[in-house]
Amino acid sequence: MSSKDKSLSEVELPNLSQPGRLHIGIVVSEWNDDITMPLKDGCYSTLLSAGITEDHIHVVTVPGAYELPLGARLLAGKEKLDAVVCIGCVIKGETKHDEYINNAVAQGIMNLGLSSGKPVIYGVLTPNSKEQAIARAGGKHGNKGIEAAATALRMIGLSQELHHSKQSIGFS
Repeated sequence: MSSKDKSLSEVELPNLSQPGRLHIGIVVSEWNDDITMPLKDGCYSTLLSAGITEDHIHVVTVPGAYELPLGARLLAGKEKLDAVVCIGCVIKGETKHDEYINNAVAQGIMNLGLSSGKPVIYGVLTPNSKEQAIARAGGKHGNKGIEAAATALRMIGLSQELHHSKQSIGFS
């Protein structure tokens, strides 16, 4: 069965060392909030089910998807975070605005993750229609906010695993 015909949101969460001590940021775009808020809720509940405590989940909103990278950076500058999940939704329109926004946001999120050395997760929907967005925000294709939270937790797990490993291939 192809992924277009099923929900991918049934995720297996990693076994993390002391999840109650982790701090996770969630930055949510207010644009298309009927889509982004269910994504945020899925992300939040997944983090709780993994053992992250409520007071260690830091949520902020930004006006639109374009502001997600700066919102993530500002939040990470205020709180000591182990990961940040960026949640947004840019629906294709009659112009190419979605391409410009999506490329800028993806690049900004990637750059922030690389420069900080912390997982910064791209949880931005890029659907062709409102119906596709709804299907991915708790509809027939699951909730991509759940998947974004699971990705953050898996990357934290990878970081924990590699920091405990003494093997090196020569990089400092």
